[in-house]
Amino acid sequence: MSEAAISGLTQGPARDLGPRGITVNQVAPGSTDTGMNPAGGPRADHQRSQTVFNRYGTAEEVAHAVAYPVSPEAASVTAATLAIDDGSNV
Repeated sequence: MSEAAISGLTQGPARDLGPRGITVNQVAPGSTDTGMNPAGGPRADHQRSQTVFNRYGTAEEVAHAVAYPVSPEAASVTAATLAIDDGSNV
């Protein structure tokens, strides 16, 4: 349910703001090694097992991926979802 809500919160503004040249996209990171969700934490083995690569992502990987849709090269990318989840949605 929450994924559908976030999708709607992306698509509506993308449609409304597109004529002004403003893009709206969403980023959907998977298990990312952070202080709140450490790669060595108590649920880490299960979270890793849910990914294609059997690993946690890093904050740097998420930042690099986010850099594309906010760049001038992605001027036509809007209402998109960028899954940075090591294939956990496969």
